[in-house]
Amino acid sequence: MNKALLLGARVLSSIFRPQYYPLVGFLSLFLFTYLSLLPLPFKSLILLVVLLGTLLLPQLTIRFWRQMNGLKLHHLRLREKRFFPYIIFILYYAFTLHLLSRFRLPYYMGGILVGALMIQVSCFFINIWWKISAHNAGAGGVIGALVAYGFLFSFNPVWWLCLCILVAGLVGSSRMLLRQHTLWQVLAGTFLGIICGFLGIILKF
Repeated sequence: MNKALLLGARVLSSIFRPQYYPLVGFLSLFLFTYLSLLPLPFKSLILLVVLLGTLLLPQLTIRFWRQMNGLKLHHLRLREKRFFPYIIFILYYAFTLHLLSRFRLPYYMGGILVGALMIQVSCFFINIWWKISAHNAGAGGVIGALVAYGFLFSFNPVWWLCLCILVAGLVGSSRMLLRQHTLWQVLAGTFLGIICGFLGIILKF
């Protein structure tokens, strides 16, 4: 297979990791909606909490666990080795959601984390029996969240949706090129993410 194509697939898989989406979601709200009017110190504090709770601390915990068990990154490609990382992300996401509830944020902001948590829990249980694409579940979550925001705020997100669908397609293609997932695993992940992302935003938990 073309080396440049494989390199591109690896880059896409690295850039569009599902762990990045909660932070990107909050950052997008602060940049492209009326929430940009909030005081900068408040926005910075929220972003710091999200960055620590959904990305840095889980990654550090998983790295420590890998070192303790002598595991390399490629070992996490095995379905049976993914259970502990899923549990770590689920616990940190739940704790971060609890912290953010203290700030009395609008439900559609916390819904970003609710949707992400639903995706993590769903992928954890599905992976007990069958390997599903978490990368595409994250990409699908963004699509579902966009549709939900379109309903809530009565705007047409068609151009953003086109971009996100394109990204989801590229991510899914990269996962298949790297032989990490089959087409059905990619499609299942995408549709699971769309459902969870939509419900996380639209429902008042």
